[in-house]
Amino acid sequence: MTSINISLPESMKAYIEEQVATGGYGTVSEYFRELIRQDQKRKAKERLESLLLEGLDSEPATVMTAQDWEDIRRAVRDKIIQRNQHNPNDA
Repeated sequence: MTSINISLPESMKAYIEEQVATGGYGTVSEYFRELIRQDQKRKAKERLESLLLEGLDSEPATVMTAQDWEDIRRAVRDKIIQRNQHNPNDA
């Protein structure tokens, strides 16, 4: 693990120490890691929502045919075979 040093006003330092003491965090580092995880989740959710909206705004959907599903299955099988050929120990 690596370290990062940050400078904070005294009021923020006091707030963080209070959160650590009352929030069930063992250390200030745990508190900051949790804040970062929450931010990562928020951004991932925003990205997913953006992709979903992009999908809704795209061309009209078409009905999946049996051939469409078979093509998808074949593509997945081909990728698995290809991956196993490149990484035989992972099989």
